[in-house]
Amino acid sequence: MASKEEEEKEVTVSKEERIQTYVKSLHAIEDAMEPFKEQKRALKGNYVENGWLNKEDISLAVKAYRLLKNDVDMEQLMDYYDTVKKSKKSIS
Repeated sequence: MASKEEEEKEVTVSKEERIQTYVKSLHAIEDAMEPFKEQKRALKGNYVENGWLNKEDISLAVKAYRLLKNDVDMEQLMDYYDTVKKSKKSIS
């Protein structure tokens, strides 16, 4: 029968191994994503370079896209926005 100290050591080692495995997997995924990130940067650059949209237009379009994609409740978001806006005014 293993002592409590030995069990804790096994859990710690196992957790450390899981962390290392996770980081290695994350690194591989991020490396695989890099070409797509570069493609996204090139798309943005192309639109700006051609004068079709400026950086602010793209930024706002992306924010709107993400809000729609995440099915954000706009009424609730605006309530939070107004609350934060009021607190910002009192800080300034």
